[in-house]
Order: sequence, then C-alpha cells, then structure tokens
Amino acid sequence: MFAGRIKGQHWLAVAMTMSFLAGCAGGRDDEPVHLVYVERPVESIYNQALDALTSGRHQQAALLFDEVERQHPYSTWARRAMLFSAYGYYEANKYDEAINATDRFIKLHPGNEHVAYAYYLQAVCYYEQITDVGRDQDTTRKASEALREVMRRFPSSEYARDAKLKFDMTRDHLAGKEMAVGRFYQSDQKYVAAINRFNNVLADYQTTSHTPEALYRLTETYLAIGVDDEAQASAAVLGYNYPGSKWYRRSYKLLAAKDLKPKAEEKSWLSRTIGRVL
Repeated sequence: MFAGRIKGQHWLAVAMTMSFLAGCAGGRDDEPVHLVYVERPVESIYNQALDALTSGRHQQAALLFDEVERQHPYSTWARRAMLFSAYGYYEANKYDEAINATDRFIKLHPGNEHVAYAYYLQAVCYYEQITDVGRDQDTTRKASEALREVMRRFPSSEYARDAKLKFDMTRDHLAGKEMAVGRFYQSDQKYVAAINRFNNVLADYQTTSHTPEALYRLTETYLAIGVDDEAQASAAVLGYNYPGSKWYRRSYKLLAAKDLKPKAEEKSWLSRTIGRVL
C-alpha cells in the first residue's frame, strides 16, 4: 500500500449516528464469503450485518448490507446500508466493490448529507492502491482526481484537510514517475525525450519535491547536447529558488567545468515561463 488506512472509525459512527462503530477495530476477513438468499425482515438482516461489522467480519457485513438494499430497496435502512456496505468492502480490501458501492450512493443520493464521506471513501480506495513509480500510474491519476473532487466539492468538510495531504502526495508520486522515465531516457542518450519529461515536472508538478532535481537534470541534459543558454537558465532558476540545495551545487559545478555560469537568458524556455512556473 502507498499509505496507511483511514485513521479511526468514529467519523462514520458520528455521521451515521451509530455509536457502535466508535471502538470497532476487528480483524481483517480475507476468506471468501457466500450468502444464501433467504427473504427476511429488514431489521433481522441489518442487525446481523451490524454484528458482522463490529466483530471484524467486514466482507460478510458488506454482503449483508447489500442484502438489505436488495431485499428492501425502499426501506429507511437501504440508504445507510449502501454506505455501510462500501465501508465493509473497504475494510476487507475489496476496493473495486467499495468504489462501485460509493459510486452507486453518489448517483442515487447526490444531495445526501453523507455524500462527502462517499466521495472521500472512494478517493481513499484509489489512493491505497497506488503502486511504486516503476509501474503504470493510472490508479494514481484516478486517486488524484478523486481527491481533488473532495476538496472542490467539500472544502469545509472534515475530509478536506486529509484529502489535501493525500492529493499532494499523489502529485509528488506522479512527478516521481516523470523523473524516473526522464532519467531512463537520459541514460539511454535520448536527450530530447528526457528534456520533455523534466519539463513536464516543471510545468505540471512544480510544487513537488522533484523540482530541484528536474532543474538539475535539465542543466545536465542541455549541456550534453550543447544548448548552453538553456543549461544556464535551468541553473539560474535552480539557484534562485533552491540556492542551498545539492542540486544547485552540482549544476554550478557542471557549468564551471565549461567556463559557464548560471544565467537567465531571455530567449530560453525557462526564462519565458519562469513567471508562471516558479
């Protein structure tokens, strides 16, 4: 997993006015669960689902909450069962099922008071599936978009702050992927492709931790192909924004070896875009 699970479970208890969840921290259930369809009163299924949830049998609880919705779709219990089902699937690491459940809740109840939680849970489901930068980052992009949606739609909610923290980490992760690909191209002497990747970091992820290295790699790569003015401009931007960094010291040393100094040329790409980039 890219990061830890949602901290605490009291938020769901408060949101659903069900205090029984406040101290629930049962074990994970990863065994296959199959339910036999038996038509029963809604209270019977719902209470059984609650018992499963509080005892840590999360997947069974999710399936039972699904039964509430399936057998009694127009009852007062069906709506909250849908959200509890999503939570149960999430706790059981059944992310696709949890995402489907939250998506269904959002579509059916867009104005519900708990829809912010549905958006947030969906975003966290994507976030916890993020893999290392060596793999495809489609899930990271989905997590980033979902977290951005939480911040946009519910800026004053209890979920907005955590969504912002996770959103920043997804952007840093995406920037790391660009850097990894750029370094690969650079080592393979495909310098134009490498430059494009490093420039992507500056254009799209300039507030991440990868910006100083991206500027250094641009200095290094431009020098390798003999475009000295761009190399000097990269080093100048690096020195202005990160004067004490190791990346600036390395850039300065590279330029000095060719009797050059950091200099922001007006015609350079970085000089033309520095005002909106950094």
